[in-house]
Amino acid sequence: MDKWILTILVLFGLSLNAQNKSAKTSQNDVVIMNADSIQVPYDANRASRAAFYSAILPGLGQAYNKKYWKVPIVYGALGTSVAIYLWNDQQYNDLRDAFRIRLAGGTNDMFSNPDGTPILTNAALERAQKTSQRNKELSLLITAGIYILQIIDANVDGHLKDFNVNDDLSLKPTLIPLQQGFSNAQPGLSLTYTF
Repeated sequence: MDKWILTILVLFGLSLNAQNKSAKTSQNDVVIMNADSIQVPYDANRASRAAFYSAILPGLGQAYNKKYWKVPIVYGALGTSVAIYLWNDQQYNDLRDAFRIRLAGGTNDMFSNPDGTPILTNAALERAQKTSQRNKELSLLITAGIYILQIIDANVDGHLKDFNVNDDLSLKPTLIPLQQGFSNAQPGLSLTYTF
């Protein structure tokens, strides 16, 4: 019985020694650290890589920056602007075809009644065609702007990914006295900048 107690004490003593921080670790031991103490290396090409990915495939730069919630917004904005462009293009083509038929002397266009009486005059068709062309070109510019904006967003987000936001920089409200002789104080903000 004494041998069992002695064996348990020796094993218990060895396990206590294993928990000692001064004990040497072998090369195969795994060291566990807190997540907030791990330094992620700075990637200088992250922003340009994200912009390149967004230029190749819209939304890919946002996914590369791990901002997955922005991908549906990018595709929603681009899809809507492309759909508006296609609708304006179809309107322009319909108006242009009707105006060509009218100039050729026909009355069987889509802006005429079945009996041949025009719903829109030739001047109204020409004005509507110019307005539709302007709307088509404007929607094309808006689509290009959204495409460029998502590239810029991926680039800026790639730059801000490595930006260090530390608790040492803070904005605290304080009371600032008006002048030295007065007992009144006015509310104000003081920026405490700590390194």
